[in-house]
Amino acid sequence: MFDVIAASPGFDEIYPERREFRGEEWLDRLGSAASGNVLRRLRSSPFRVNAIVARVARVEGKFRGLDEQALREQARELKLQLRRHGLRDDLVAQSFALVRETAGRLLGMRHFDVQLKGGWILLNGMIAEMETGEGKTLTATLPACTAALAGIPVHVITVNDYLVERDCDLMRRVYETLGISVAAATAAMDHKARQAAYACDVVYCTNKTLVFDYLRDRILLAASSSSLHLRLEKLYGANTRSRRLLLRGLHFAIVDEADSVLIDEARTPLIISTEVSSGDEAAVAMQALDLARRLDIGDDFVIVKAERRVALTEDGHQRIVDMCKALGGVWAGALRREELVTQALTALHLFVRDDHYLVREGKIQVIDEHTGRVMADRSWGQGLHQLIEAKEECEITPRKESLARISYQRFFRRYLHLSGMTGTAAEVAGELGSVYGLAVVPVPTHHRSRRIYHRDRILATEQEKWRVIADRVAELHARGVPVLLGTRSVASSEVASGLLAERGLAHTVLSAKQDEEEAQIVACAGEAGRITIATNMAGRGTDIKLAPGIAELGGLHVILSERHEAGRIDRQLVGRCARQGDPGSSEAILSLEDPLVRPYKGGPLEWLVRGISRSGIGLGQAAGRMWIGFAQYRTERSQSRVRRNLLKTDKQMGDILSFSGRPE
Repeated sequence: MFDVIAASPGFDEIYPERREFRGEEWLDRLGSAASGNVLRRLRSSPFRVNAIVARVARVEGKFRGLDEQALREQARELKLQLRRHGLRDDLVAQSFALVRETAGRLLGMRHFDVQLKGGWILLNGMIAEMETGEGKTLTATLPACTAALAGIPVHVITVNDYLVERDCDLMRRVYETLGISVAAATAAMDHKARQAAYACDVVYCTNKTLVFDYLRDRILLAASSSSLHLRLEKLYGANTRSRRLLLRGLHFAIVDEADSVLIDEARTPLIISTEVSSGDEAAVAMQALDLARRLDIGDDFVIVKAERRVALTEDGHQRIVDMCKALGGVWAGALRREELVTQALTALHLFVRDDHYLVREGKIQVIDEHTGRVMADRSWGQGLHQLIEAKEECEITPRKESLARISYQRFFRRYLHLSGMTGTAAEVAGELGSVYGLAVVPVPTHHRSRRIYHRDRILATEQEKWRVIADRVAELHARGVPVLLGTRSVASSEVASGLLAERGLAHTVLSAKQDEEEAQIVACAGEAGRITIATNMAGRGTDIKLAPGIAELGGLHVILSERHEAGRIDRQLVGRCARQGDPGSSEAILSLEDPLVRPYKGGPLEWLVRGISRSGIGLGQAAGRMWIGFAQYRTERSQSRVRRNLLKTDKQMGDILSFSGRPE
């Protein structure tokens, strides 16, 4: 099974990637899906996963007691074997044992048996579901080193540049001792520096940096990207396209926080664009907002909250025609004027300051709704960004025209070998399998979990909810228990901060406004009496270590102030406590007015739940939990449907562009 990687077609090409097959018959797709499911089940069987531990135990004795030079010589010998025979079971076991010994010797971080299992899962092209705090950074060195020794370039992909540089620097000695070159590729680096980084055996990078660099390569390659074309061009001299490319192709990817990158980010199109200024953007944007403000909700337009879109009514269509009769220019065309007004309504009613975006130094900065992080260089398309700038009275930036675009779904499907790791993948295992061909395999924890879950508390109104949360935080703080209060948005964080300040409770706010301080704030969240308010990013990738005496108090306590659009994100937040056998606890304090529930309000069921909840009896709490669970389930299904439709649209766009000769 292991030698499949070395034998895969494309690894010997100049710019290898998995090709997309167009026009595939439905029977072929069904057969491929069925055979893929069978292979995934065989590879993910507990027998095969557990076998790696015994294999490593049988060979690791030969590496004990060796100095660094001897370890390097062993790596050199193993490299020859791997390149000659491929990733055979016995050779992989030797590689894992060698990496384990090197990491233990140099870093004092010897891989646990469960991390060996995680490494095996990654090397076999699957998702390793490992609990928060189980050492995914160290686990990734096992497949990364093994593949690199076999001559396969590796991309270790994570969610931000801070983690890219931290993880690369932390593990650098292990790689270099084994004769493996390693580098971090970040957005701040220039073209030449990133090109040098990608030339290394193992590259740490963010998903965004990687995809944009891929698109730059696609623009350079244009329609002529075959290996034969590139080989022939090398005959012409030093300034050929192959020497200007950033990447060496898409060989082997290990995606950290895989659910965030492959699922949550799947709806985000990655676009390289150029500015196109018509000179009248500001005037058109202000005019569109003025027209939108004159329309009446219910009569002229409706807001479909469950799908987060605005729809014009018949009266609304006619009203726009009447309002635009005296206007010329772009307002003369029916399609363009309705698109502009609909986008203006979207900007006014669906995009909220400090929830979906920030205003910094007179500029609009987009907040990633899944991570809570500011995406400073991201903008909305189809004029929406300019309309929000006009709404907030910021300087209007020029519109942009797309040069190349791709979705994360299409991009990651192009890797010859794809794998990932996360603490929360079970809920989207079906989607990961159908879209990417990835099986999800749970990895047991090294220590038995000591996390205590308290039952959700449901309040009728947001005001009551925040009062109860403030009471609960004050109670825990008085006992010296550290508290992590999770929120969905910057605006909610500010509400919580204001309430705690009124009570004289010192606290720290971790939100999209303080992304640079994220790791430092989270690292201190386990200190006595510490109160930390965090949006859903909650410092993923940073350990929260308990201060002395905190374990005796029950460890870190996590409070969820809202349910997120996906249950996985709730689990990520809860996973901040009770790591590596530490004690910890969590609870959710929610209301029937939370944003998740609002799209589904109305009808007899909601009134029944609200009435029972006000009574405060146990049945009312159960009904409230069911209602919020229903809202979360419906939202998850809706988002999954949107992602499937996006993938279908993306494929159709790819077909169209392929006929035009454009790269993407």
